[in-house]
Amino acid sequence: MVVNEVVEEAEAGTDRLFQALADLTRRDILRRCVRDDLSVSRLAEAYPMSFAAVQKHVAVLERAGLVVKERCGREQLVRTDPDALGRARRALDELEAAWRGRVERMSGLLAEAPEAGSAARQPTEGQSR
Repeated sequence: MVVNEVVEEAEAGTDRLFQALADLTRRDILRRCVRDDLSVSRLAEAYPMSFAAVQKHVAVLERAGLVVKERCGREQLVRTDPDALGRARRALDELEAAWRGRVERMSGLLAEAPEAGSAARQPTEGQSR
């Protein structure tokens, strides 16, 4: 049962990651913080929303493991975690591999199908075409 719990937690982490990335503002915050560590108040200046709303966006990114907040004096600097984007890439790579495998299996089945189908469509003696 421990294995299931570990898998479920990993899946929950992946869900949090992609839910965080699903929002345009959060993706923009990530882009800005990749270039430079910014305070939450500095980030808030860039958006037509309240400071509290930007704080909530940063909190979602933090729960997803995409950013880390560090106190620097009176400010909290937001820093991206480059490993988190690697986790997203790995999750997408796994999905791509699964789908490519499915497509290859379907292609194999379709390649076999015309041979079986053409034999079934051959008219028997006495039947007209």
